[in-house]
Formats: sequence, C-alpha cells, structure tokens
Amino acid sequence: MKQFPVAIQVYSIRDAAEADFVQCMKDIKAMGYSGVELAGTYGMTAVEIKKILDEVGLALVSAHVGADLMWDDALMADYAATGMKYIAVPWFHKPTDQTFLADNIEKFRVLGERCKSFGLQLGYHNHDFELETVPGGAKCALEAYYDEIPADLLKTQLDLCWVKVGGKDPVEFLRRFPGRAPTVHIKDYSGTFGAEDFQLCPVGEGSQDVKGLLEAAEAVGTEWVIVEQDHANGGRTQMECAKISIEYLLSVMN
Repeated sequence: MKQFPVAIQVYSIRDAAEADFVQCMKDIKAMGYSGVELAGTYGMTAVEIKKILDEVGLALVSAHVGADLMWDDALMADYAATGMKYIAVPWFHKPTDQTFLADNIEKFRVLGERCKSFGLQLGYHNHDFELETVPGGAKCALEAYYDEIPADLLKTQLDLCWVKVGGKDPVEFLRRFPGRAPTVHIKDYSGTFGAEDFQLCPVGEGSQDVKGLLEAAEAVGTEWVIVEQDHANGGRTQMECAKISIEYLLSVMN
C-alpha cells in the first residue's frame, strides 16, 4: 500500500491552535503528521502561517475557504503567495430543484475559473446532503457537479464519512474519480446517523473500512490523506483524538 503523507484539517484541533498555534503545529509534527489544511488563519496571514509551517517542517496542503470569501482579491492573493496548490469550498447550498442545481453548477464553474486565475485548484468538500437525488432529476448534487464541471475547474475533496452517511459506498464512490481526487478526508464514525449513539471518532475506532479507503485513494491517484474529526469524543481532547488517528493510519500503511 502507498505510504500516503497524512495532513490534518486544523479545525479538528482548533482549541490547541487558538491557544498556541506554533506549539500546536510542533505537536502535530511530533505525532507524525506531514501537513495541514487550514480553516481560517488565526489572526495571521496565510503567508505568515506558511513561514511557521516551514520552520516546523509541515506542508501547507490546502485551505477551506467559504465561497463568498473567494471574491476577496487580497485573501486569494495571500493564499496564492504561499505556493499552496489546493483550495476547497467547505460547504455550499443544498439544491432543492434542477434550477437551483444548475445555478450551483454555474457558480462552481465561475469560482473554479477565479481560483485558476490565482494559480489555485478548486475542490469541494461534501457533506451528506449532496448524496441525495435532486428533485426533478436522477443524480445527486455531487454527481452532477463532477459530471458537468470540467476537472480542471473542480476537483473532488470527498469526505468519506459523509459519503457513507449519505448512503453511498465510500470505496466505490471514490473509485469513480480517477485523477480527480488529489486530497481526501478520512473521517470515522460509530453508531447510526441521527440516533443517540452516533458520534464522530478517531480514525480506526469506527465503522469505516480504512484500509479499503486507502487502497481506493491509491487507485485514483490521491496525493494527500487528510484527517478530520469535527468534535472530540470519549472525554478526550482534540489533540488526543488527532494522535490516535495518525497512529492508526501509520500502522495500517506500514
């Protein structure tokens, strides 16, 4: 199996990042992570963060940036100046009919062109609702986005937990996008979505076929695996959960 470099979505460790960003990055590096994906810049510029990451020895893989914020020229130029390759919309409006879906597709197309003008590749980070069939058609929103928008304007950043929660086999779904999935979010969960026992958990502690996901990621040419756990569980801190995830991933890939 490919020895993927593993990054972490900094939102997963936001408490430590807010308390002491530099020390948090050092701790993440010591755990075995190779890079990070940003979700905000903690009062700094992206260029300032890139300098910290360079000193620590972590790569800046990508950043989650709201679609509305992508119209800020200064912000986009700041991210571009880091040399970062990927930028991802973390959430977008749920289409309720085919007209709404077509409008979303056009907005993504325009955003993709804009990102490209700054030397950045746009991706989309899904949740579960994009896996629902859009009324009036036969496809779910996520399928429509990737079928209608050229790959150079929109790459996938599949959140493989929400793909499964949305009713799709995440291994099979990921394999549908060869060459189009440079980054994937590895997220695990236990219980039944919507029930009291549902919880997000460190990678390896839940129901995901992690080895199968990694094999599928290798098959489609994924460059980076990104750990994301929105909320710590089991009475543990965010950093404790992050450590469990990287240790498990490294053990599976060895």
